[in-house]
Amino acid sequence: MSAAEGGDVKHSERLYVPWWGWPLPLLGGGLLAAEIDMGYPGLRGWLPYVVLIPAVVALMISLGRSRVRVTGGDEPELWLRDAHLPLKFVGDVDVIDKEAKRKALGRDADPAAFVLHRGWVGPVVRVWLTDPDDPTPYWLFSTRHPEKVAALLRHPASKP
Repeated sequence: MSAAEGGDVKHSERLYVPWWGWPLPLLGGGLLAAEIDMGYPGLRGWLPYVVLIPAVVALMISLGRSRVRVTGGDEPELWLRDAHLPLKFVGDVDVIDKEAKRKALGRDADPAAFVLHRGWVGPVVRVWLTDPDDPTPYWLFSTRHPEKVAALLRHPASKP
């Protein structure tokens, strides 16, 4: 971790796509390649397989690149991908379970909110911001450990 990303890491997780999320996209890429192969038989028939299957794999890997981190040190921060929020601007922190997530992401959502949602991760955490210069009312993000992340955001100085 670079010095620009803060001090010691209190929590870090990667929101990768689980194994059960891979077969259907791979099957879809294979079927699309087979359909193209049937339309253009011969030597160039293998080309769709060489292009589409690695493209699907690259897409699935890129979907899982999102990382949630809470750093400590002198300036503790919440990092979501490349965005970061100093914990001094954290107000209320809400843990939203997967049943209430639909409302939080749907009709009750604010269009100005910062959202990092991954559908294969059940719960989300909503962090209300106290920075008067920031037009973003809150951050809403997926995490597999919502209670731990919420506790670290509420009490950044305490040790887990």
